Amino acid sequence: MQMRFTGLLIASTLCLSTVHAAEEFKPLFNGKDLTGWVTPADKELFAVENGEIVGRTKGDLKKNEFLVTDKPYANFVLKAKVKIRNGNSGIQFRSKRAEDGAVSGPQADVADGYWGLLYEERGRGILERYDEKKAKELIKDGDWNDFEISVQGDHAVMKINGTVVVDRVDPKFDKTGIIALQVHVGPAMEVRFKDLVIKSLD
Repeated sequence: MQMRFTGLLIASTLCLSTVHAAEEFKPLFNGKDLTGWVTPADKELFAVENGEIVGRTKGDLKKNEFLVTDKPYANFVLKAKVKIRNGNSGIQFRSKRAEDGAVSGPQADVADGYWGLLYEERGRGILERYDEKKAKELIKDGDWNDFEISVQGDHAVMKINGTVVVDRVDPKFDKTGIIALQVHVGPAMEVRFKDLVIKSLD
C-alpha cells in the first residue's frame, strides 16, 4: 500500500511539474484579434483569419512594414508556427520601432533562399547564415514550419523544425526590444503565423 501511495505521489508530482512547465509559456497572440500588437498605418496589411495572423500585401509597399508587440522583451524563448505562400518575411526580436513604423534590429528570415538566416534590418545586414542546402531540406514548402528563438544576454539561438540554424554571441545586440512580424516590399505576398508563445528567461 505504501509503495502504491508513493508511486501515485511521484506520478502526481511529475504531472504537476509538467503542467507548471507548460504554463511558463504565455500566448503572444490570443487567436482572435490583434490585442497586444501595434499595427502599421495601413491597417489592411495584417488581419486575423481562422486563429492565424495573416500578413498580406498588394505589391505596392514603399517600405517594409511590421506588426509590433506593444511592449519590449529582453531574455526569452519565443515559439511560433510560420507558413509563407510567397514573398519575403521575418520575425524581428530585440528591435526598435521608429515613428514612421520602420523597424530596425535582428530578424529571423522567412523566405525561400533565406531560411536559417539571421539578418539585421536597417543595420549590419546578414549576421549569420545556415547552409542553404541543409536549410531547404528542413523546410516544409507551403506548410507550417516551427520557429524557436531563444535570446539571453548576448546569446541568440534560432531553430527551425527542431534544428539549430543560428547560434550567435553578439555584444551589439540591444538588451531589450520589441518583437515584430514583417511584410516585405516587392511583389504581392502572404505569410501566416500561429501558436505564438513566449517564456521569459529574466
